[in-house]
Amino acid sequence: MMKMYFYLLDLYLITITTIDYMKRSAISFLLIVFFSGALFAQTKELDIKLIHTSDLHGRFFSYDMIKDLPTNGGMARICTYVKEQRANYPGRVLLLDGGDLLQGQPGVYYYNYKDTISPHFCAEVMNYMKYDAIALGNHDIEAGHSVYDRWMKQCKAPILGANILRKDGTNYLQPYKTFVLDGVKVTVLGLITPSIPAWVPEKAWKGLQFDDMEKSARYWMKIIKEKEHPDIVIGLFHSGIIPYQMGGLFNENASAEVAKNVPGFDVVLAGHDHAPYCKKLVNVAGDSVLVIDPAEGGFRVSDIVLHLKMQDGKVVGKCAKGRLIKMKKYAPDVDFQSQFLSQFEKAKAFVNKPIGQFKNSISVRDAYFGPSAFVDLVHKIQLDITGADVSFDAPFSLEGSIDKGKVCVHDMFKLYEFENSLYTIWLTGTEIKNYLEMSYSLWINQMKSPDDNLLLLRRREYDHTIEFQNYSYNFDSAAGIIYTVDVTKPYGERVSIKKMANGKPFDLNKKYKVAINSYRASGGGDHLTKGAGIPHNALRDRVISTTSEDMRFLIMEWIEKKGTISPKPLNQWKFIPEDWVNAAAEKDKKLLFKE
Repeated sequence: MMKMYFYLLDLYLITITTIDYMKRSAISFLLIVFFSGALFAQTKELDIKLIHTSDLHGRFFSYDMIKDLPTNGGMARICTYVKEQRANYPGRVLLLDGGDLLQGQPGVYYYNYKDTISPHFCAEVMNYMKYDAIALGNHDIEAGHSVYDRWMKQCKAPILGANILRKDGTNYLQPYKTFVLDGVKVTVLGLITPSIPAWVPEKAWKGLQFDDMEKSARYWMKIIKEKEHPDIVIGLFHSGIIPYQMGGLFNENASAEVAKNVPGFDVVLAGHDHAPYCKKLVNVAGDSVLVIDPAEGGFRVSDIVLHLKMQDGKVVGKCAKGRLIKMKKYAPDVDFQSQFLSQFEKAKAFVNKPIGQFKNSISVRDAYFGPSAFVDLVHKIQLDITGADVSFDAPFSLEGSIDKGKVCVHDMFKLYEFENSLYTIWLTGTEIKNYLEMSYSLWINQMKSPDDNLLLLRRREYDHTIEFQNYSYNFDSAAGIIYTVDVTKPYGERVSIKKMANGKPFDLNKKYKVAINSYRASGGGDHLTKGAGIPHNALRDRVISTTSEDMRFLIMEWIEKKGTISPKPLNQWKFIPEDWVNAAAEKDKKLLFKE
């Protein structure tokens, strides 16, 4: 092209020497316009917008069916935002989701297990929103093959998961998808946290295996570069930021590590850990990688602008700028809400169905400071259903209460947040003690004086509020045994088991039947592996029985049979010394709950 410009320039110089002034002026003007336009056409700047959601957990409406209250998040608000961005960037928007859609709110539960004939509500929502690609999450897999296989078939967007393989090593899902936006090739590679076998019963992922994320990313990056020749590579990962070796076998949160250790990514879209994050990292090749995580519930979305400089139709410069946008300032989209009104009403009728009566109110807040009616109700139900000697259970959230009077299906989502099934396993007395030592080490501080905190707390980086250092769903207590937890002692010396709850002696060498949820029985939280010292590959040998139904179903069935109940603490354990604990508990309550 440049040779042609110089040829024309030579022609212009020859011509102007042989024609009169007026003609020279006219020709000069035309040639200047021609050269300017030709040179301008060689370079241009272009913006591409990425919108990323993750861990919506069924929050499609701007209404929380569990709390029976409006919410500042959800897909209805996201829809308003997406419409705005698509108008601002016509033909240059990619809408991507990082997984964990099929578990959380009652709407998805209803279409997972109750109405399995209609098109899945979640598939209809993702199709309506015109998502471009979706990564599979661990809670999607937890719903079981029959649920996620049905849902994936109904989704128009590709479901990505490069490290989800069949037992013969072939890909179960599409590894990546390449898009062309205004001449720019963008490849999106999907990965899931490989820790599924440490949390989810094998029947939910039968026939599958999960490769290490970094290993898979290296393998597929080479293929993408050689086959696709993309201008931009995006990682769409259902995995968090801070690395953690689950069971010593699986790197649960590998998003930042992959971004740094596998050259080629321009942006890594993280999720799974429910923690907002937006930072640029430098990879091993010295290149900048934007890593961003919108947390959960659709309260925020990841907003990324890819600013590109192009010459001769090729990208010669690129820069990714990211921010987390709160959805509370966007009104729910009227058309979205109208489109899914019938599904909303069906789900609402289901969750408002009465199942029994409580004679007193219960709150999960009590569970962090000692025995509570909230957690002990689940203990009682697990022991009744299984006939086990001991039960393990934990509070799943910071907030949750059920008022006395009529109890409905939606209350069960407060009492039991996840779709775990119920297992009965055998453990020795020593393993039970060590399990509890591990649990309380995640939960409580070693107090050196009455002025110390009882609980392990930290201040969040992004909003400076006080929270637990570890996830509360790992704070297991036990029922069926009488024991104390000395908060002044170090790990390994805190738990003292006095006797069985029925008055019989507790024997460290005896085998006991233990009621436990499927997440924990599969190795979740490391209580059985690091705590009790059982190798991960030996956990299945400890299983006595499992239920086909999830815990929430079992709890609802149990309450319906009883009709009216009076939930009360079992008072089978306590923190000591009590004078220290009581003062510290009051202080920690104010920090956590701002009482």
